[in-house]
Amino acid sequence: MKYVSTRGQADVLDFEGVTLTGLARDGGLYVPDTLPRLSEQGISNMAGQSYSEIALAVIKPFVGESVDDSSLKAMLDETYGASVFRHSAVAPLVQLGPNDWVLELFHGPTLAFKDFALQLLGRFFDHFTAKRSQKLTILGATSGDTGSAAIEACRGRENVTIYMLHPKGRVSDVQRLQMTTVLEPNVINVAVDGTFDDCQALVKTCFNDLEFRDQVGLTAVNSINWARVMAQIVYYFASATALGAPGRRISYSVPTGNFGDIYAGFIAREMGLPIDKLVIATNSNDILARTLQTGSYSSGDVHATISPSMDIQVSSNFERMMFDLSGRNGQTISDYMRSFAAKGSISLSDTEIAKARDIFLAEQVDDETTRQVMAELKDSTGYIADPHTAVGLKASRQLPAGGAPRVTLSTAHPVKFGAAVEEATGSVPRLPAHMADLYDREERYVSLPNDDQQLKAMIVKGQAV
Repeated sequence: MKYVSTRGQADVLDFEGVTLTGLARDGGLYVPDTLPRLSEQGISNMAGQSYSEIALAVIKPFVGESVDDSSLKAMLDETYGASVFRHSAVAPLVQLGPNDWVLELFHGPTLAFKDFALQLLGRFFDHFTAKRSQKLTILGATSGDTGSAAIEACRGRENVTIYMLHPKGRVSDVQRLQMTTVLEPNVINVAVDGTFDDCQALVKTCFNDLEFRDQVGLTAVNSINWARVMAQIVYYFASATALGAPGRRISYSVPTGNFGDIYAGFIAREMGLPIDKLVIATNSNDILARTLQTGSYSSGDVHATISPSMDIQVSSNFERMMFDLSGRNGQTISDYMRSFAAKGSISLSDTEIAKARDIFLAEQVDDETTRQVMAELKDSTGYIADPHTAVGLKASRQLPAGGAPRVTLSTAHPVKFGAAVEEATGSVPRLPAHMADLYDREERYVSLPNDDQQLKAMIVKGQAV
């Protein structure tokens, strides 16, 4: 399996190369040059298999020869075993109604869907750095959940130092504490005066400074790293086959800000999984919904909401989607992204937006409606959903009730947004036993202004220590 940049100018790499590189050197995102397609029989065989067995069938074509079969199987068995995920199904389905399901993706160590990819990515880093005798500097940005999951995956790893940026005062207390109470010396938390988009822009600026990037051995854990998207494809196959695929079609509603999680669903569909529709569920930071409705991908001001992991107005992974919509034309994407950098907007062609509307639906859900959904769900079923899941459930109602099964991705445990859950439902979610003392743990982080030069200087100084 070979990988190409969405902008068409970077070196073609194998899986090991793209995992260690993260962002392509031309500023683009790596994608497979061709997508594997699984047969109906191969998909049928997944019914009744363990999560790690399904992961092996889905992931192996993307990894190619970069990891031998026995090592890959061992990594997957360890990642999705009982010592990491606290539910025997790993990603259990919960039925809320005759045709409505929630796919719970929060049973990992940091209680969010990011654990599915980042626990595996940490093991890939160990495998490849040991083989190369190489040290890595990881730089990432988080709107809340990526940070804690990446830190949990990388803490204490001998060949990795991780710098994680979060927008100061714009993540929940639990999200912040899950990051800042990790005290291993290879973990540096950075609170940036700004928004998540500012943090993400700092990361991209550092990656686009090729001299700095080479000097510190920079790589990425955000979903700009292809391995992140790849690992998320698996739970679409696991849930769909549990509900009768490939013999029946399935639709998904995905709360998303950076487009990575729903892009994984698109890839699953391209691989042969019979997905009917993918619903883009956003909060008032609705760049993705507006794009589908108007054809214009235009950034705006970031608004603080009760679903802060989606408080994003520049969705990095949408570049991958535009690459596919454009017929995989790197020059077109390069032109688009230059225009976006200059003007803050792109107008998709009529053909491109028609392709997108054939696959996706979209809905923007404001905070008041989110609270209503959370309260109604508790009253009618007893189920407690976090705000992001509630956004997804509201958006899923666009899908016909008597059509394909409607599956909403539940991306975080309600305790991560306890204040919002309590306000909407009157229920106070409790921390699980392994986090019961979270509020009593010592915190450590660095505060920085929104300044790439100060960030680079800190990383270089840290390397020299």
